[in-house]
Amino acid sequence: MHIDGSGAIRGPRRIVCLTEETTETLYLLGEQDRIVGISGFTVRPARARREKPKVSAFTSARIERIVELKPDLALGFSDLQADIAAQLIRSGIEVHIFNQRSVEEILAFIRLLGGMVDAAARAEALIAALQHGLDQARAAAARLDRRPRVYFEEWDQPLICGIRWVAELIAIAGGEDCFPELSAQPHAAGRIIADPSEVVRRAPDVMIASWCGKKFNPARVQERAGWDAMPAVRNGRLSEIKSCDILQPGPAALTDGLRQLQGIIASCARQIRG
Repeated sequence: MHIDGSGAIRGPRRIVCLTEETTETLYLLGEQDRIVGISGFTVRPARARREKPKVSAFTSARIERIVELKPDLALGFSDLQADIAAQLIRSGIEVHIFNQRSVEEILAFIRLLGGMVDAAARAEALIAALQHGLDQARAAAARLDRRPRVYFEEWDQPLICGIRWVAELIAIAGGEDCFPELSAQPHAAGRIIADPSEVVRRAPDVMIASWCGKKFNPARVQERAGWDAMPAVRNGRLSEIKSCDILQPGPAALTDGLRQLQGIIASCARQIRG
């Protein structure tokens, strides 16, 4: 926590993080002492679950408990937390809701959060490290013999394809997203694949699933009508990336999430070439 020459702490001293990516970022910036409450879905970093009280889910929160913690700032993400934000605002708590949907917006989120906690220099260093990783991934992707077609499934009932930052990371890792026109939609409802046969028609070479915390079941995919004609299913190229590594719009997606995408896509590219 930064303390200026007068001994004063700049920025909010008591922060409630309603989603995981703000918690992870504050830890990476060395500002974890400001956090007084976190989301129950937080797994990154692991120590946060041991050190901080859990005060929210994703679309619900223990408002009275949050008020008891006397935060001077609550941080959240997206319109899905609008009701929580409204309740906290009515309780007299300052709230900031981020809405990053792309890789560049994730980097911008880190910059803004760093500024809010007087850690701008450390935020820029983190951004530079993340950007270096992205550049290295692009360079590795350029060496692939071909770009496999990737179907990323964020949910299975109904079928929902990956959000924008996921599609961008697939491209950075050397793949070709099968549903670019849907991934650009900011809300899950806009990314529903109404006709499952459309996935088969687009013939993905590999399928990657991240069912929002629910364990991926390849057998259920193999049982879908007509999907055995799809290269990804026919060749057994069905992989999972845990949602905490790819569906949180923060550093995890640009590090562990990207590395896993790289491994899956590079392996697929080698198999297709062979």
